[in-house]
Amino acid sequence: MKKISTLFMKSPYNLGRVINELNLTHQWVLDGQAIATRKFDGTSCSIIGGELYKRFDLRKGRSLPEGAIPCQEADEKSGHHPHWVKCSRNEKSDKWHFQAFDKLVSKQDGTYELCGEKIQGNPEGLEGHELILHGSEILVIPDLSFEGIRNFLEKEDIEGVVFHHKTDGRMCKIRKKDFGIHR
Repeated sequence: MKKISTLFMKSPYNLGRVINELNLTHQWVLDGQAIATRKFDGTSCSIIGGELYKRFDLRKGRSLPEGAIPCQEADEKSGHHPHWVKCSRNEKSDKWHFQAFDKLVSKQDGTYELCGEKIQGNPEGLEGHELILHGSEILVIPDLSFEGIRNFLEKEDIEGVVFHHKTDGRMCKIRKKDFGIHR
């Protein structure tokens, strides 16, 4: 799972916030080539070959676990380098991952968000734990302008939106916190 950039440019003066300027690499969203999906607030996981993996960010000072699968090249600015690391039923830290994994009827390969009572303070308000397939909840956003998306996010109890290109796999995101909106 690659880190994805925001739809709008980040403010050079207010870190973590966006400004009303499109990130030009994402013009395809405004050109009608995007499918808007719900961004869930949890922790990223993956099913690869029917096996469960969790995200591991290799940063300065950390050792890479054996068998880790890189998700992308290391980010030159931050030094972050995300990997997938296989979950183990013997690891206490993987307990909630497997609680959700065992509930899945279809364990199709793909990336998921682990959400639930013991994850990130449970902003999704779930009982127990679930793996939610990324891109599985389609959103209809009537106005894709800066103000239109901000208004949409102010009204919806979601973390944000991930836009998926209809044909080539490109993605970008926009979150409530990018606008300074609290959930």
